[in-house]
Amino acid sequence: MAQLFTKDTQAIFWNNNASAIQRMLDYDYTIKRKTPSVAGIVAPTSSNKFEKFFWGPDEVMVPLYKNTAEAKAHQPQADVLLNFASLRTAYDVTMEALEIGGFKSIMITAEGIPERLARRMNQAARDKNVIVIGPATVGGIVPGAFKIANVGGTIENIVNSKLHRAGSCGLVTRSGGLFNELSNIIAINADGIAEGVAIGGDRFVGSVFIDNLLRMQDNPEVKYMILLGEVGGTEEYKVIDAVKSGRITKPIIAWCIGTIAKYYDSGVQFGHAGASANAASETAEAKNKAMADAGIYVPATFNDLPTKIAEVYGKLKADGVIKNIPEPDMNMVPKVRRKKEFICTISDDRGDEATYAGFPISSVALPSTGKGIGDVISLLWFKKQYPKWATDFIETVIKTVADHGPAVSGAHNAKVTARAGKSVVESLVTGLLTIGPRFGGAIDGAAEHFKYADDNKLNPAEFLNHMKKLGIPIPGIGHRIKSLKNPDLRVKGLMDYAKECFPATPLLDYARTVEALTTSKKENLILNVDGTIGILMVDMWRALGYSEQEINEFIASGTLNAFFIAGRTIGFIGHVLDEKRLDMPMYRHPMDDILYDVQMADEI
Repeated sequence: MAQLFTKDTQAIFWNNNASAIQRMLDYDYTIKRKTPSVAGIVAPTSSNKFEKFFWGPDEVMVPLYKNTAEAKAHQPQADVLLNFASLRTAYDVTMEALEIGGFKSIMITAEGIPERLARRMNQAARDKNVIVIGPATVGGIVPGAFKIANVGGTIENIVNSKLHRAGSCGLVTRSGGLFNELSNIIAINADGIAEGVAIGGDRFVGSVFIDNLLRMQDNPEVKYMILLGEVGGTEEYKVIDAVKSGRITKPIIAWCIGTIAKYYDSGVQFGHAGASANAASETAEAKNKAMADAGIYVPATFNDLPTKIAEVYGKLKADGVIKNIPEPDMNMVPKVRRKKEFICTISDDRGDEATYAGFPISSVALPSTGKGIGDVISLLWFKKQYPKWATDFIETVIKTVADHGPAVSGAHNAKVTARAGKSVVESLVTGLLTIGPRFGGAIDGAAEHFKYADDNKLNPAEFLNHMKKLGIPIPGIGHRIKSLKNPDLRVKGLMDYAKECFPATPLLDYARTVEALTTSKKENLILNVDGTIGILMVDMWRALGYSEQEINEFIASGTLNAFFIAGRTIGFIGHVLDEKRLDMPMYRHPMDDILYDVQMADEI
């Protein structure tokens, strides 16, 4: 991989670190990325489905997931895992991500992962060709493309350090703090960095100096490299060997901090877990000398590093290796931003024409488009473009349930209210308020219980026993008038359509086996229209590729009932208009249709 990240790179962020995520998105907005760099967040303890973040002056919704597997399944394009888990769980999170696969790189912020676990984790990543940045790191950056979390600090510091666009230097350090400082030094004395990684301060980190420098050697955007090592360890010697062998040919400027260690009588650890020399060769002084002897540019002191950077940069520019880099246009992140109170993901009334799920209304509403109400429902209810067999089925359902005469409770309520002189909307609402578990709710119930039985592979007898234990009749089974000898033609029509047009009807097929058992007990215990609709809706969603979890969420949220509401609204309005047209008087229920049983009240 010649370049660590691109402008299309997206990450899954493990742990909802809001400030770090917001910094990433502010960077995205500043450099004019088309898509947010954070595709999803793993937040195991959150009950929310998304989190809102600012995108410049506006806001974006970033989805939340319970675990890494779920996040990766929904965001397969995200090939970076930003592991912000605590020290206690960082190892497990990384190993799980390696097992799931599909990640090119993993960054780990936790410091102090036990060395035995760190070595096992790092080896597992190498075996799968996954770059691990860390543990104990602030991450890395490809300026103008992608940055990890808090690298570079604030937006103001990022722009001052020229991290908003690619420069010419490849920077590798152990320290996150010194990474930010060096970025600024390079911006002052050269043209900025093309790629930078803080590999982390723990003794055993995933990708070491040589891994990153070899990648930068192969990255044509990197013209020279800067290595900031430290006292302790021997990783710098691998770089020396690569320079001597000719594997690395680009100029390297290097310095190991910790030269003051020679003034202490005993071994001292300087900051990082790995910053402690256990042998003479691990001292900063020894490594600096060895790097200089190999032809690497090593300043006399750290304070001379800016001069050395300016020297190497000036030579490369004079030789034509480095060209002038134009400054790109940037967005400015507003200083003051206000959170939105409402969210809409289905329609947009801004611009010249309002849209349904991204489609201009005229593109679906006009007769010439060939689209129907089923297409509009698929866009506004599900934000999907359903195929014609599915939208035709939706329309069939709505037409089927539109009305069932004036005697049902909803139509009756609407008619009574209309006769009281109320408006169409008031009369309609009184009818709609009757829709629930006893009127229309069988669609939801049939889908829920038949799906449960099918999912758990209950045979018809087991299903009946299950419902008996719950103490409720089987939703979708039974009709007051219709029976095997007097079938409901609405049900027959829906079943015939499904058999002809659906790719498959596994739940309907299961329901028919249940119906065979129930009708053997009583002829009118047939699949009724509510049950057929609920069952076929599940079959439709399965055929359209929805997961079982998504279908369960549709059922739980009342989506199936909504089809009954949409259809029956047509009928209720018809009854209301009928009452208005006939100019019917106020309704009073006949007294002889009321059983009066009024006893004298007892005195207390």
